[in-house]
Amino acid sequence: MELKQIIIAYKAGDTQSKSWAETYARALEKRGAHVLMGPSGVKDNPYPVFLSSVSSQIDLALVLGGDGSALAAARHLAPEGALILAVNVGGHLGFLTEPFELFQDTEAVIDRLESDVYAIQRRMMLQAQVLEGGRIKPEPMSDRFFCLNEMSVKPASIDRMPTSILEMEVDGEVVDQFQGDGLLVATPTGSTCYTASANGPIVHPGMEAMVVTPICPLSLSSRPLVLPPGSVVNVWPLGEQEPLTKLWTDGALGTTIWPGQRVSVSMSKHLAKFIILREDHSFYTTLREKLWWAGTRVHYDNEHRNGNH
Repeated sequence: MELKQIIIAYKAGDTQSKSWAETYARALEKRGAHVLMGPSGVKDNPYPVFLSSVSSQIDLALVLGGDGSALAAARHLAPEGALILAVNVGGHLGFLTEPFELFQDTEAVIDRLESDVYAIQRRMMLQAQVLEGGRIKPEPMSDRFFCLNEMSVKPASIDRMPTSILEMEVDGEVVDQFQGDGLLVATPTGSTCYTASANGPIVHPGMEAMVVTPICPLSLSSRPLVLPPGSVVNVWPLGEQEPLTKLWTDGALGTTIWPGQRVSVSMSKHLAKFIILREDHSFYTTLREKLWWAGTRVHYDNEHRNGNH
C-alpha cells in the first residue's frame, strides 16, 4: 500500500485515542504522507471536511476508538472505496476493531501496511432513502443514507415514549404490520448489535442478506425475517398525524419521516473494507469473547473436551 494520503479519526473526548492519533500522524508524516486528523463522535463528524480537503484518493483511514467510530467511518468512507484500519483505543466491545495490543509498535504497523502484510475484510452495507408518491416513480424526499449495522425506523419524542404502527413491503408485496417500538433492517454485521438485542438471528458477516427484526412487537406472531440481498424493503408508518417517526442509521439520526412518506431500504453497491492485522482473526472467536459464550468460561489446555488425547 502506498501511504500518501491518510486520514486519522480519533474518539472525541478520549485523551488516549488522541495521543495515539498524534503519534501515528508524526510517524506517517516522517515517511512523506499527507495526514488529515480530527475527532469523531456524536457531535463531531470530521468526514465531510476530510473529503472536501483531499485532492487525491485516500490510501488509508486510521480510526482509533470503538465500534461507534468504526461505523461512522464506514458510513462516510465506503462510497469512497477507502481502506479502514479501525483499532480499539478507548472503545468498549470492539466487534469491528483490531486489538490495541497489535497497534502499539508504530513503526512495525506502518511497515506492515507498506508491505501489504494484512488481510482485507469486505462487509455488506445498506442504503435507505425517504420516498413519497406512487410506486412507479416515487419522488425522493431525502438524501441517500448508508449504514454498516442497521437502519431503524422508530418514533422519537421529547415528552413521551411513542409506539408506532409500521407496514412492511418486500419487493412490492405487503408482508406484515408491526405495532411496537419500531423496525430494524440490518446487515449480517449488524446482526450482533441492536438486532441481537431485539432477539433477531446472528448472521455470519461473510453472507449477503438483509435481516428484518421488529422491536418489541405487541403481536407474538411477528417474527424476524432473513431476506436475500436483492430485496427492497419499504417501511410505511401508518396512522400518524404528526412527524414522530425517524430514520436512524447505525444509531445516528438520519431524517424525519413525514406522514404519507415511506423508507426504502436496499443493499448498497458499496462495501466497507476493513484491514485485518490479526493472524488468528475468527468470527466465532469474536462471538465467544464479546458475547461471553461458553468458550470464554471453560478452557482446556489441549483444546479438546475432557478426553485424554
